Amino acid sequence: MMNLSVNEIAALTRAEIIGDPFFTVSGVSSFEDAQSTDITFACDTKFLTRLEQTKAGVIFVPHTFSIEQSSGYQGIFLKTENPKFSFFKLVSSVYPAKKYPCRIHSHATVGQDVKMGRHPVIESGVFIGDHVTLGDHVHLMPNVFIGDGTCIGSHTTIKPNVSIMERSYIGSHVLIHSGTVIGSDGFGFTQNSGRHEKIIHTGYVHIGDSVEIGACNTIDRGTLGTTVIGNGVKTDNLVHIAHNVKIGDNTLLVAQVGIAGSARVGKNVIIAGKAGISGHITIGDGSIVGPYAGVHSDVGENDIVSGIPQMAHGRWRKVVSIIARLPEMRKKLFSFEKRLKALENKNE
Repeated sequence: MMNLSVNEIAALTRAEIIGDPFFTVSGVSSFEDAQSTDITFACDTKFLTRLEQTKAGVIFVPHTFSIEQSSGYQGIFLKTENPKFSFFKLVSSVYPAKKYPCRIHSHATVGQDVKMGRHPVIESGVFIGDHVTLGDHVHLMPNVFIGDGTCIGSHTTIKPNVSIMERSYIGSHVLIHSGTVIGSDGFGFTQNSGRHEKIIHTGYVHIGDSVEIGACNTIDRGTLGTTVIGNGVKTDNLVHIAHNVKIGDNTLLVAQVGIAGSARVGKNVIIAGKAGISGHITIGDGSIVGPYAGVHSDVGENDIVSGIPQMAHGRWRKVVSIIARLPEMRKKLFSFEKRLKALENKNE
């Protein structure tokens, strides 16, 4: 349990205090579940307009928030530029990540000519192939597979049951969650005499720095060249990235996104859940692809698209509103047809 005064929290997060600076906070919690000695955060109108509904004793709010709009809330405010960031900075200081002692477990397998940096943590069941390079403070959790010729940068953590195939490159400060496969063959076949013959894949995967890959992702190696994941990219669980895809820096891929081969995704793009991206197309920098979208052609820079096939988001909203009225419109259309036929018969 934490026991910090509001003053101490404000010093840690550089927050402005509105209320009792000596109040003691004993826990961190969500907006809905917080109790009287907990601290939480509210950063948008969804929460700022109903502050009286939380029991939290202290709330992080935006520095632009007017206390006169506090909706009857009687607790203490901490005003910061980014309430969510400040809250989770506090959480990380109260609940720091577990530190593991430097070791190579006796049940790990290490190949020939492996170069390790300082303070590696290699746990039970890890397999490291030949000619692998590991940077400083690399942590390989149980049952990780690292193929021949792979390079992993410093301060990278790979969680249990991840497979990284040969010649992959993983940058520094990368986090890869359980069950992910990086560098597997792409879905490449060619027809010959009525049979599907496998195309040999000789490329590899290059993942930049400060990347987080969700659980159960599959990132295929290039057929001949490289599949590239840029710096700062974050992927949710169950994302598939096919061979030779290029993804720009700081792009977000939400759960169950699928990107077909040789597509190019720009920088600072957001692709929402279950969207499908066809191969050999380009999605411009700063664009947003809505959930369930089916993208079959290029998307321009800073465009927002939705729907199947994709179209401008505003147009898709109109289409959706029409779809909901189609049964009623069908009835009216049949009614008009009957009346028109009646008029035609009468004129005859």
